[in-house]
Amino acid sequence: MQEKICPACEKGKLHQVNDIISELGGYIFVEKGERCDKCREEFPYQEETQETITAARKLGVWPEPLKLYRKLSKSGRGIVLRIPTDLERQMKLKGTEEVTITKIGSRIVVEVTKEK
Repeated sequence: MQEKICPACEKGKLHQVNDIISELGGYIFVEKGERCDKCREEFPYQEETQETITAARKLGVWPEPLKLYRKLSKSGRGIVLRIPTDLERQMKLKGTEEVTITKIGSRIVVEVTKEK
């Protein structure tokens, strides 16, 4: 079997694991998948992810999928991303939170870390 190269960092090799942790609504789900030996990025198997989604829906903790398209705008020497009102309400944002911005491959992930 040919070794798989990590699609996130393109340097590490993927290895099978059975301890990928997903947390949804206070519930912990453990999934099988692959993990990069360099960047530690995890890739759960599709069947495992589907089982987690099914269980989370039964528990009532699976959020409705939300994919929004927005344009970035310039402000001073930076770029601004506006959070739409629907998402603000759904996540109960007040506008005083601190966020962590992470680059994963070609994606930008924004996570609320704490409220100021």
